[in-house]
Amino acid sequence: MRILKNKILTTDFFNQATLLVTQKLLGKFLVRKIKNQTISFMITEVEGYDGPNDLACHACKGKTKRNEVMFSQAGHFYTYLIYGMYWMLNIVTGPEDYPAAILIRGTKEIVGPGRLTKQLKIDKSFNNKLATPENNLWFEDRGIKVYKKNILQTPRIGVSYAGPIWSIKPYRFILKT
Repeated sequence: MRILKNKILTTDFFNQATLLVTQKLLGKFLVRKIKNQTISFMITEVEGYDGPNDLACHACKGKTKRNEVMFSQAGHFYTYLIYGMYWMLNIVTGPEDYPAAILIRGTKEIVGPGRLTKQLKIDKSFNNKLATPENNLWFEDRGIKVYKKNILQTPRIGVSYAGPIWSIKPYRFILKT
């Protein structure tokens, strides 16, 4: 393992194919500034939602008020509430007008997307904001090299509504630790 100076991930990083970025996010850090405290966690679990043909993707039925941020520039956050109690944190990927995003499911210290957003005090106020230090939530590359042999690829969780083909797509990536 080599450690370099922390590098903030920019829109260029997220403006790539969704499943490529999904894998590349493993080993990167989600960083949150709350008041005068900066907290960071290494990302270990993510799920990709890749465009209008992906029946598990919120954009598969077109643009709505809820999902319109998915059609914007890469690097924006897409947050939404599920079950009336859990905020989900996604990052928009790929070219503008191609609705795709990655759900941040967990970190080395926190398992579960709802627990993660609760711990980091992430809510709807982050929706449609860029992932930047100015917005108090961003991603960093801290030089940790992740090898393919350390990545487990599985079907996504909780998407049975997407049907027999899309519900078993292996778009969930987990860093073996």
